[in-house]
Amino acid sequence: MSCGLLKSGLLCPFISSIFASRVESWMAVLGSVKMKTAAIFAQHFNLTVTNMDLDFGKRRSISKNVIRLIALQKESWRTILLLAYQSLGVVYGDLSISPLYVYKSTFAEDIQHSETNEEIYGVLSFVFWTLTLIPLIKYVFIVLRADDNGEGGTFALYSLICRHAKVSLVPNRQVVDESLSTYKLEHPPEKKKSSKVKLLLEKYKALRTALLILVLLGTCMVIGDGLLTPAISVFSAVSGLELSMSKEHHQYAVVPITCFILVCLFALQHYGTHRVGFFFAPVVLTWLLCISALGLYNIIHWNPHVYKALSPYYMFKFLKKTKISGWMSLGGILLCITGSEAMFADLGHFSYAAIQVAFTFLVYPALILAYMGQAAYLSKHHQSSHRISFYVSVPEIVRWPVFVLAIFASVVGSQAIISGTFSIINQSQSLGCFPRVKVIHTSDKIHGQIYIPEINWMLMILCIAVTIGFRDTKHMGNASGLAVMTVMLVTTCLTSLVIILCWHKPPLIAISFLLFFGSIELLYFSASLTKFREGAWLPILLALFLMTIMFVWHYATIKKYEYDLHNKVSLEWLLALGPSLGIARVPGIGLVFTDLTSGIPANFSRFVTNLPAFHRIIVFVCIKSVPVPHVPPAERYLVGRVGPPGHRSYRCIVRYGYRDVHQDVDSFESELVDRLADFIRYDWHKNHETSLCNEDEALGTDVSDSECRLTVIRAGAFSGPPAYEIEESVQPASVSVESPTVDSVRDVFEMEPISGAERRVRFAIDYESETDASADMKVQLQEELEDLYTAQQAGTAFILGNSHVRAKQGSSVLKRLAINFGYNFLRRNCRGPDVSLKVPPGSLLEVGMVYVV
Repeated sequence: MSCGLLKSGLLCPFISSIFASRVESWMAVLGSVKMKTAAIFAQHFNLTVTNMDLDFGKRRSISKNVIRLIALQKESWRTILLLAYQSLGVVYGDLSISPLYVYKSTFAEDIQHSETNEEIYGVLSFVFWTLTLIPLIKYVFIVLRADDNGEGGTFALYSLICRHAKVSLVPNRQVVDESLSTYKLEHPPEKKKSSKVKLLLEKYKALRTALLILVLLGTCMVIGDGLLTPAISVFSAVSGLELSMSKEHHQYAVVPITCFILVCLFALQHYGTHRVGFFFAPVVLTWLLCISALGLYNIIHWNPHVYKALSPYYMFKFLKKTKISGWMSLGGILLCITGSEAMFADLGHFSYAAIQVAFTFLVYPALILAYMGQAAYLSKHHQSSHRISFYVSVPEIVRWPVFVLAIFASVVGSQAIISGTFSIINQSQSLGCFPRVKVIHTSDKIHGQIYIPEINWMLMILCIAVTIGFRDTKHMGNASGLAVMTVMLVTTCLTSLVIILCWHKPPLIAISFLLFFGSIELLYFSASLTKFREGAWLPILLALFLMTIMFVWHYATIKKYEYDLHNKVSLEWLLALGPSLGIARVPGIGLVFTDLTSGIPANFSRFVTNLPAFHRIIVFVCIKSVPVPHVPPAERYLVGRVGPPGHRSYRCIVRYGYRDVHQDVDSFESELVDRLADFIRYDWHKNHETSLCNEDEALGTDVSDSECRLTVIRAGAFSGPPAYEIEESVQPASVSVESPTVDSVRDVFEMEPISGAERRVRFAIDYESETDASADMKVQLQEELEDLYTAQQAGTAFILGNSHVRAKQGSSVLKRLAINFGYNFLRRNCRGPDVSLKVPPGSLLEVGMVYVV
């Protein structure tokens, strides 16, 4: 009845008439907050409430919006449940298939199942509490909150730390980057007292390098997991054939079938996950329901009292009886949490609520029931004719359907970790930590689904080699367990830094988090290390190899950037180039690619020295990676002048996040020209006399060139007649434009904003003011636009540096090996920048450069 009254608008007048005499004194107080409440209400729920006047019509509108709010809440729950369902196939494929091999790996050699059941009860207790503490409490309730604009994973944590502290080793951070909408800080650094941890990280380069090495270690172990998980998952699923054939035939059947399935799995990767993604969630859902049903059956039929083993008392009893053998068996128990890191790594594809709901209400109970069911069966079958495995607890009548379902589930779990491996390698490449490889985006609609051919075939070969070489779940489990636990330790350490630097919590909270979860993971990690000779050597060897490649590539990238920074030429040199020096300007647009965000790069001076001519329109293009997951397309292009307008030289900084899709050259070229045209219009319409600025004077640095401020130019910035508002400041770091179309900011190389009092001046420019502009300005504007479009018709040349790096004389042997042999070998055998940028061969101009670092 009340709902009907509310919807009809009759209840509100009735209540207001009764309390009118008593609420008049409250209205003065509520008046200051009612508009803000309405704005927040409308902003979060997309409603159209504009005021809170107490007339009948307004109250009727509000009551309708309350009904709409209820409908939106129902719709949001539907969306969460749909995302939770979809996350089953992508996030939980690896975690859900762990019951196939946990008990088999644990009881492989270190401990034996006895008549007292103390071993099986102790293992079940360890499994239960490990699943509860690590995936449920640590990841679902703590780590998932450390997201980077909805993205998760090792690089998400590192990018958060980089934004809150100056820990990046590449010195290309600009204050202008902090104006990005995705570059948000909970507490601005200038308003929050810096912690001692932040000051230490920023002061000592060794600590920043150690932090990068820690991130690379976690990344390499994720790649190692992408190699080991498909092998152990598919091999464990196919091992179910041991119950239907002799041991001799089983040895010759399991390995070939596993290799065949792996070849098919990797051969289908180029089609993309979205092609078969609809098949993933039903398979994992069916698998989870299957293992939970089998678990319930085994508990009821064999041992209803197995729930007593969930008590932590059985863990201590287990360790007391088995001693060092029990501790070593923890290397098999930890396999129950393989795939937990995927909840955080794949956060960007779903949402925190969806992953939390899926794990808490479906995955976690299903896994607990599955492990309890296996333990109940084994507690009554001490003298089984077969080795301990998942399939012995499956009733014979449903064994074959479960076998087929297990193979499908293992393929789905393997697919998820392979896709994750592609994603993290792409992120490493974006941050300059991995050699350039070809990245193919397999879906135009679903962001982030990629395929890397070289990595795919390397993983396939290594997976098959691991399967043929080990031929045993135990050795594969030892290797996979060490890789998984290393990734979790890295995540724990980085999350502790996030708690201090980003959440600004007391250090005691971060230390407590680190000690509690770190001690648990160190216990498992130490148990895995004892299996070094029994398979654990593989992820260590692989991590050392990958870390060497990544660190050498990153180190050389930094040295090249520093060399370019110290050898860039002055703006005066560029402006002096002309007919008097025998330099000709040829028709067309020259795109000079450089890593510098300011100054004239040395490769352009080398180009002009060897070929005394350059294009009528010169654009210095810097494709820059920003420590955010995504840069909105409207904020991607920073455009400014280099020199006076008559020189027709510009700078364009194209900013990408570490998960952004890089556009192809055709669309990039046309979009860049559009942005240049919008910038030219904007630059001529603002007060042109104040647009020329001296970068040296503005920044107080020794840079010898002066450039105009860079402007964020958005698509369609000048497509319509609405006015735009400019908000200027005396300080370069604070210049911005408050407009739906244009933002203006200074190009600042230093990380620290220049302190001092700011003076803000607002002025609006309307298109009607063009009628009052001078005819000379109109002519110059038209001439510059005509020059731009004429040059576009003449053709575009892409000027790239072809670099050779060598260590300077007197360098250490290690540095000479890393630079002269390691980096140059990688550079020659990976894809060049022209291939990565998809530059047409007919438009490519390469400039040879020797870097002595």
